[in-house]
Amino acid sequence: MARYKRHEAREWAREHLRGVANVVIPSYTRDLKRLNEQGIRHDLRLEIEYGFAGTLLVSEVAITLDEYRQFFEWAADEAKGRLMLIHHASWNDLEENLEAVRIAEANGAELILLSYPPNFYPTSAQDIYDYTRAFCDATSLAVMLFPVPLWGFDRVHPADIESAVIRRLINNCPNVAAVKAEGGMPSIMGFVECHRLFGKEIVVTCPLEADMVPLAQLAPMRFSGTSNTEYFGPTIPRIFRLLQAERYDEATRLYWQIHPARKANQAANAYVSQTLFLHRMLWKFQGWLNGFNGGPLRRPTMRLNDGHMNMLRQGLEKSGIKPTADPNGAFFVGRNPG
Repeated sequence: MARYKRHEAREWAREHLRGVANVVIPSYTRDLKRLNEQGIRHDLRLEIEYGFAGTLLVSEVAITLDEYRQFFEWAADEAKGRLMLIHHASWNDLEENLEAVRIAEANGAELILLSYPPNFYPTSAQDIYDYTRAFCDATSLAVMLFPVPLWGFDRVHPADIESAVIRRLINNCPNVAAVKAEGGMPSIMGFVECHRLFGKEIVVTCPLEADMVPLAQLAPMRFSGTSNTEYFGPTIPRIFRLLQAERYDEATRLYWQIHPARKANQAANAYVSQTLFLHRMLWKFQGWLNGFNGGPLRRPTMRLNDGHMNMLRQGLEKSGIKPTADPNGAFFVGRNPG
């Protein structure tokens, strides 16, 4: 259960949302029939070792609600309070999302990242508000709003979720405690607008390290999440600690050092603006390059080829981050094959 009550969510967020949060994508057994407990626990331990403060338990893959419960139970048992667990509210419809959030509430989630179902087609700001309000009203956990082009909401407003809707939600939902401000991406205006309008009331975060590192030198951030920052191993938590200490020259030096890997990451994920969907297998491979479990994913999933994999590997090498020496094919087996 959460350590706070619904009306205390913002106070809790301002105090406890610290550091960098990335993602853990569930691992499966080799026959893909079950979750892989050892692979999942391996990834949680490495999150903690690398200095991440929290992680999103990704549900936007082929996983059942019962398996998601198991995923959360193992993650909570392995983390033992050393890592904030973030619920991924990314299920088929509102009803299923409400069932999933009850699982998260009962198994150690402290924060929710609110996504929207792929079949949800709002035609007005009111539609977006109504769905979001219905979800927020059904949970006591702190909710992190998520304006981003992935939802296709730009047909309603170019900011993806316009500031007037966020204002209404803040006014009417006491557990709206944060916003992952990627609206209008790749523009930084979504973050700037949210920081300017809401930064004194809720936590406003930029999860994209390419933007976060420079922005945090002008608009201090105590929390950044969630994204595929495991691609850089422990480097982004290290940079974030430097930012908190206002050691901007050192943070900037590391920013430029990892620029080849950043460019490889951007190139590998360039399809997103067309597909409006994240390549979770690619993200899992990025983590595997730095010691995470890897392993097979169920269909439907996007595929990987050596062009993608070698580009990402070479980006790390050019950035002074030593990737695994294991051949690319070992990723599809995983470090802890079940």
